[in-house]
Amino acid sequence: MPVGRRVHDTPCLRTGDHGGMDDGIKASEFAAEVGTDDFRVVGDGACACFHAGSFAAATRLAAAIGALAEAADHAPDIDVRDGDVTVRLLTFNEAWYGMSRRDVELARAISAVAREHGATSDPGAVQSVLVIVEAIHNADVMPFWKALLGYDYRPDSASEDLVDPQRRGPAFWFEEVKEPHDVRNGIHVAVWVPAEDAEARVAAALAAGGRLVSDRDAPAGWLLADAMGNEADVASIAGRD
Repeated sequence: MPVGRRVHDTPCLRTGDHGGMDDGIKASEFAAEVGTDDFRVVGDGACACFHAGSFAAATRLAAAIGALAEAADHAPDIDVRDGDVTVRLLTFNEAWYGMSRRDVELARAISAVAREHGATSDPGAVQSVLVIVEAIHNADVMPFWKALLGYDYRPDSASEDLVDPQRRGPAFWFEEVKEPHDVRNGIHVAVWVPAEDAEARVAAALAAGGRLVSDRDAPAGWLLADAMGNEADVASIAGRD
């Protein structure tokens, strides 16, 4: 999914080992494909939001997308809210958790059917949130969070990641650190946004009372903090593989 590491420490998207799936591709490769303009890779899959105009129209579009997915034998996650349809494409198995050629083909087909239904794409409406938990040893804390959340170990990275089996809640990534900290909270969030929106999101957060902790990984990521010192990352796929 492509789930992101803490962006100011390790600026990369982890999408697994390419050997695990012969059609697996990098997030940047997906973004470069012709016909994927409606979609943005935002940390945990390629997402698109289509404004259909009404709830009834949105449900019809969702049904049409479902028919495409059935024919392709590759189901996306579909969310219908009011007059919008949000789609997430993701390929995963025991060795791979990221984008694939199948996602490229399905993205193209979804965009085409959305146009047929008169729906318009809004790339700026998509984002994803990752929760990052720091630990001296991941194995000491992951079972607690797994039980608390009802999550599963992510198949390709079970020592670092927990994911919602219903694919609704944010993923949790466990970052091993060398020593505990007595003051700063060891949990923070990363907000993945479309690359073209990242600087504006950072500026808005700073204008709302935040402060910049580090921009050394920009445009891949910025580390920010609120007035109490609680940290958060703004992340994008810009400059990443």
